[in-house]
Amino acid sequence: MAEAAICPIYAQFSGEISTLLSSPPLPQVQQYFEALVSERKCSGIKVIPDSEHGKGVYSQFDFEENDLVLKDRMLVGAQHSSNKIDCLVCSSCFQFIGSIELQIGRKLYLEELGVSPFNECGPSDQMECSSSSEKINLSQDIIQSLMNGSLQLPYSEKFRLPSVVPCPGGCKEAYYCSKSCAEADWDSFHSLLCIGRGSIALNKDALLKFVKHANETNDIFIVAAKVISFTVLRYRKLKQQGKHDTSKSSSSCIFPLLLEAWKPVSMGFKKRWWDCIALPEDVDSCDESDFRMQIKDLAFQSLQLLKEAIYDSECAPLFSLDAYGHIIGMFELNNLDLVVASPVEDYFLYIDDLPPSQKKEAEKITKSFLDALGDDYSISCQGTAFFPLQSCMNHSCIPNAKAFKREEDRDGQAIIVALRPILKGEEITISYIDEDLTYEERQELLADYGFTCKCPKCIEERP
Repeated sequence: MAEAAICPIYAQFSGEISTLLSSPPLPQVQQYFEALVSERKCSGIKVIPDSEHGKGVYSQFDFEENDLVLKDRMLVGAQHSSNKIDCLVCSSCFQFIGSIELQIGRKLYLEELGVSPFNECGPSDQMECSSSSEKINLSQDIIQSLMNGSLQLPYSEKFRLPSVVPCPGGCKEAYYCSKSCAEADWDSFHSLLCIGRGSIALNKDALLKFVKHANETNDIFIVAAKVISFTVLRYRKLKQQGKHDTSKSSSSCIFPLLLEAWKPVSMGFKKRWWDCIALPEDVDSCDESDFRMQIKDLAFQSLQLLKEAIYDSECAPLFSLDAYGHIIGMFELNNLDLVVASPVEDYFLYIDDLPPSQKKEAEKITKSFLDALGDDYSISCQGTAFFPLQSCMNHSCIPNAKAFKREEDRDGQAIIVALRPILKGEEITISYIDEDLTYEERQELLADYGFTCKCPKCIEERP
């Protein structure tokens, strides 16, 4: 079916949508990333655009093995819906908030209510504490005393967390580690996607339906909605700052402003989601066409709900199915998993490592809580995010860097460290896949990213 028949916005704004989704000119890309690297004080790297690979990241000085190469703030990200029961984190920077007691009590309380996560994240396999294989139930009074702060666990003061700051719009879905994080998220994303009394969404009922649909199907729609919200709010801010002739309101006059608002998103590599999503193992190749059409229909259903909730006619091209598909595809192709280690795991490991007499005394209190949590005590915060600098790193099956959270990294930033010495001027590469797979398996997986790998390892192993 023709795109215009599915999406009336495409018929009206096909030219603008094509411009929106086209790759920016190389000089503009160079200028954007030079400014971004300078702003974030990432003096060790340089982003160089080229026509063959799109972009690449190169070292500006020598790195030793395990050196920090890059700490990259996300452009947009979201905690997985299923993970929100396990972890209470800041909705802006994704560090854990509240207290060890609140983290434990809240999780047990929600489990007691029967709110069960569609658990995508398993327990850590790095270290284990001794917990019973079956969970035990605690009384509501004890759980409430954890949540309200009247019960303090031994040594929990050694794992202090930022206080919980509520959403400025009054919803009970977003919480923050500070007023500055709350205000930044409100200004950039949440004011349009909040379901509280202060929301500026057109239709909060439709917004609730959109979120429900995303939670029941694929929460990648949540981060796509955040990209649209981010762009709409940036557009309105630019317009308010007087960067547009308010006497003219035609689409041709306001579109350059929308392009400027879209610029940070335009730098990410994109393909339509239904074209680039990997074919699941249980879908036969002869059914591929039907599968991709089902994915497209799913995106269409999500977009209709989002349009009803936050549509802005001056930003109409953003709400086309083509634009929505490319935004979701950007996350499919560029995302680095958002992972923040749990302080609850650190707490129980600390108790486990105490001298025998202190451990025995502490476990008189802590063991029942560890047993109530069961193997889920160590679940980390997990989600999806787009990191503008990390996304410029090309793949190699023999990478010289990797994403790796160090002990001190307690928020949602992407951390890239050197796997071996990297010389000044050398390209910094990471692996998009498991590089220990066979040549054929690696090439099959990388085909979903739209390229054939020609790294030294692949050239050597090519049949």
